Amino acid sequence: MAEDYELMIAGVDADRQLTVTAPFDGSEIGSAGIADENAIQQALTTAYALYCDHDNWLSGTQRIEVLNKTAAIMQERFEYLALEAAREGGKPLVDSRVEVTRAIDGIKNCAELLRNESGREIPMGVNAASEHHLAFTHREPVGVVVAVSAFNHPLNLIVHQVGPAIAAGCPVIIKPANDTPLSCMRLISILREAGLPEAWCQACVIEDHAIAEQLVTDSRVGFFSFIGSARVGWMLRSKLAPGTRCALEHGGSAPVILAADADLEDSLPMIAKAGFYHAGQVCVSVQRVYAPADLAEEVAQRLAELGDDMLVDDPVLEETDIGPLIRPREVERVHEWVQQAVNDGAELLSGGKPASNTCYPATVLLNPPDTTTISCNEVFGPVICVYSYDDINEAIQRANSLPYSFQAAVYTKNIDTALHAYKQLDASAVMVNDHTAFRVDWMPFAGLKESGHGVGGIKYTYEDMTIEKMVVIRSAMI
Repeated sequence: MAEDYELMIAGVDADRQLTVTAPFDGSEIGSAGIADENAIQQALTTAYALYCDHDNWLSGTQRIEVLNKTAAIMQERFEYLALEAAREGGKPLVDSRVEVTRAIDGIKNCAELLRNESGREIPMGVNAASEHHLAFTHREPVGVVVAVSAFNHPLNLIVHQVGPAIAAGCPVIIKPANDTPLSCMRLISILREAGLPEAWCQACVIEDHAIAEQLVTDSRVGFFSFIGSARVGWMLRSKLAPGTRCALEHGGSAPVILAADADLEDSLPMIAKAGFYHAGQVCVSVQRVYAPADLAEEVAQRLAELGDDMLVDDPVLEETDIGPLIRPREVERVHEWVQQAVNDGAELLSGGKPASNTCYPATVLLNPPDTTTISCNEVFGPVICVYSYDDINEAIQRANSLPYSFQAAVYTKNIDTALHAYKQLDASAVMVNDHTAFRVDWMPFAGLKESGHGVGGIKYTYEDMTIEKMVVIRSAMI
């Protein structure tokens, strides 16, 4: 059944609807209202007026109640949310259920922040200048939050941007990816059902890039949250109004180093899962695996066998391991990169040919040149490249050679090897004996270099969306 959503902007109706289709077979699954320039201006006016009206900010009690009720409603509709997210985004149902579990936990985490995050006392009375003074800080909302999201986790990414804003007390305007707006609209509808006044969380689809840029760069925006491509993220950051804070989450080309003593029986299944999961459309998917020269061929062959056992099919089927890429042109692009690598000298061990115009199978390449496109860029497809090395420092140097820096991994039984890799790898997080896509939602999640700006993770986003406002009291009684 198709779901149709009007504009979620207070007091505005949409003139046009965006048709949303399933990436697997192109079937129509719903629609969402398209915002024009007038709608965007109204959304900003509404949100900014709420922020400026300090006397009527949502209380902590109200915010906790809304978030807890939202989590409860989501739990009641768990299977429905998972199925529809799988249809819309193409992530296999088994993995979509994991996403919904994380999203519910994330909403609960946002509510918990209000009890566990606080201001602090600033030391006074420690010298002549500070005698008879008391100073402390209190957290207040930073301002209007504008969030632009990506398609690959259509529910949980929205939770990571909208949930902390609600917890912080910020009015928020969210623009989901045009490929996957329905999961966002569902979540906003649930928030409103749970008691959040409509004006505090507005959502819209925007087709015109110039209008989207107007939304992001308006001087009334206090914080800009972006998840998407580096090209777009850095461009928008360069155009933000003075004083607008921001956090950018882009992609990477996640490296894994297998040491000579790595347990292949343990490591290779999880590496295969992390590389082929959601057809590789994850910003920290395993893409580059560095293995000792005497093991590299075996590693690549075993990864190929694991990939060959994965079923590529409709994401709503229980048995599907790999669903579609988000658009047919992404299938074409991934295939072009694979073919270029083979032409440049890589050995193709599995996959390497589109399964359909919407799906690409698990693909393993052995020793593609470091200069070929797939070695230099984030593939965002189900492709793992295995590279042989003679010395682990060589592997680390090659892993660090790209302008991306996000999460990395090392597999070893030796603590000194693990700590050496941890120290030398350019990454915001190094996983030891786990894959690069490991994440729990309360940990910091940060892209470095071209991979992003600021720190993600619910707690850290909440801190970004608040200010520590200080009061200093002078009294002879102190």
